[in-house]
Amino acid sequence: MTARLPPIAVPPWALALAAMFSVQLGSALSVDVIHAVGAAGTAWLRLSMGAIVFLLLARPPLRQVRRHDVPALVGLGVTTGLVTIAFLAAIERIPLGTAVAIEFVGPLTVAAIRAHSRRALAWPALGLLGVMLLTEPWHGHLNPAGVGFAAFAALGWATYIILTQHVGDRFSGLGGLSITVPIAALTAATIGIPQAAGHITPSILAAAAGLALLLPVLPFALEMLALRRMTTTAFGTLMALEPAIGFVLGLLVLHQTPAAIHIVGIMLVVCAGAAAQRRGLRNPETDQGADLEPELLTSQ
Repeated sequence: MTARLPPIAVPPWALALAAMFSVQLGSALSVDVIHAVGAAGTAWLRLSMGAIVFLLLARPPLRQVRRHDVPALVGLGVTTGLVTIAFLAAIERIPLGTAVAIEFVGPLTVAAIRAHSRRALAWPALGLLGVMLLTEPWHGHLNPAGVGFAAFAALGWATYIILTQHVGDRFSGLGGLSITVPIAALTAATIGIPQAAGHITPSILAAAAGLALLLPVLPFALEMLALRRMTTTAFGTLMALEPAIGFVLGLLVLHQTPAAIHIVGIMLVVCAGAAAQRRGLRNPETDQGADLEPELLTSQ
């Protein structure tokens, strides 16, 4: 009788990194679709495909919805749709790594505020310094629209954190996503359908389906697996690597070559994010939704 081989254990940190890699790869590969159907059109197609997947995986828990849940559910769905459009519009105009770094200032600030310490506010300041090195506004090469869209995405991501935790406290597993992602798709549709009209082809639909798997479907699954075997503090610290991952994929996939000052800027943002996350997480002993915060990766 042949002995059964033990299952290969994948380290949880590897699952977390794979989730972030999937998010940023999905963003990098979205650029070609953006050129075809626009940022809003890409957001609409990607979110619509993602919504279909989530609806197939989980039935929306509509019977559990109470009147006081509606503002948070609608707000989270609308925020997700707007953040997705804004981020895609940003990477259409500025390098991927720069856009991710600017957007990351949003959750970085929320984590610092949660620390309830004036000293913690130094981390968003350090992150902003990194963003300044990335954008180099003193050289006059700044793309105001691109930076503006990324800044809007940062504000939206900060809002997403707060709303996600409220929804996560009420709906477990895929239940909340099966409600909010379709709302996000409808939000993106208001701008995306007119923008994409006349430009949708079978190849574009296939690309959108693949992008939806890269973000948000695959990252969500990987994050859930990782969170079963690691603390939210450890996950939050790893999450600070996301701007660096976006920067590397911008180089490899989009051929966006960084200067030395840009590398320093990314390092400052990563260090600020890791430091802020150390004290910026919810207490799992007192908060019901402590496991939810790392799902923020799926917002883009």
